[in-house]
Amino acid sequence: MKEDIQLNVPLLRKRVPNLTTAAKSVGLRPATVSNLCTGKISLGKAEVRTLVSLASLADCTVDELIIRKGGGEMIETGIKVMDFFAPIVKGGRIGLVARQGMGQLVVLTEVFYRLKKKGFRTIFLANSTDNSIADVLTETDFHTSCVYYAFEKLKEFRQEGEIILGIDRSIYLSETFHELEEKLTEDGGDAITYAIVDTSGDAVDEEMPYGPLDTLWDFDMELAVKHNFPAVHPLVSTSTILEGLEAGSRHLETQSKAKKMIRRYKELKFFVRHRGLNSLSDRDQQLYSRGEKLEAYFTQPFYVAEDFTNIKGESVPLDVTIKNVEHIMTGKVDSLESDKLRYIGELPA
Repeated sequence: MKEDIQLNVPLLRKRVPNLTTAAKSVGLRPATVSNLCTGKISLGKAEVRTLVSLASLADCTVDELIIRKGGGEMIETGIKVMDFFAPIVKGGRIGLVARQGMGQLVVLTEVFYRLKKKGFRTIFLANSTDNSIADVLTETDFHTSCVYYAFEKLKEFRQEGEIILGIDRSIYLSETFHELEEKLTEDGGDAITYAIVDTSGDAVDEEMPYGPLDTLWDFDMELAVKHNFPAVHPLVSTSTILEGLEAGSRHLETQSKAKKMIRRYKELKFFVRHRGLNSLSDRDQQLYSRGEKLEAYFTQPFYVAEDFTNIKGESVPLDVTIKNVEHIMTGKVDSLESDKLRYIGELPA
């Protein structure tokens, strides 16, 4: 078994709040640093110069900057596209990157709903005058726009168990919030899982809108326009927890094959739109069909949207999702139309 290593993202986040500007100041590309933090680039592939520069920014040694352990403990949600492509790291930071109207707040509401079922307490730290957050509040145990009130409630809830803190970007990047984080670290206790959103929709235009993350959920406009929700991009979204998976693990291998198929499917869509399906070779037609089925399969009915969609919410264990994806890629459901796989839980028997 290989030794698992990853960046000490919490240390970087604490000591270098404005990492984008700081990275540029020492000649590092912000995109490279972001990809290292989210796991899109393996730490083993990082240049020594990059690690030395990051350690210098964080005023620590390179050894302190590297965590030699697995990718952390996964919080399984039963949401297929997230658990399969970009799992939540318990005690980590999730960043939701989307324009307005792409469903990020519905996703946050659903995550709150599902984690409450697992015993988590939910807090939402956001501007109370913003009407767009109304749905999230239905699954929020405590909501405030005041960092200090949030701090008191976090201390209280810590006595009761795990916490997920939803927080708006405008507050997350503030000095006041950084002070709160330091106090929480000093107090000790169980780690808090953060879910960061940007209700303005501006974060999508920045390379590192939230700084280092453990999990990135990047929303795809094409999926949203096609009403394929949750519209989380399977090729861009990622999680550092994947760094902790052993090489050859079923999850990692299946995910790698699925990404390859989805990537090729997206390329072939251009030819199909302009030249028709018959312009593809038989092999590419088969790949296109299976890619289309994968895209349809990763849609999912949400519990919090039942009144709106009239479709019962579904939860799918990760091991079932992996098995279903394998079946789609190996042709076991070739006889089914793609529409039959939209907004279902697991594959039909």
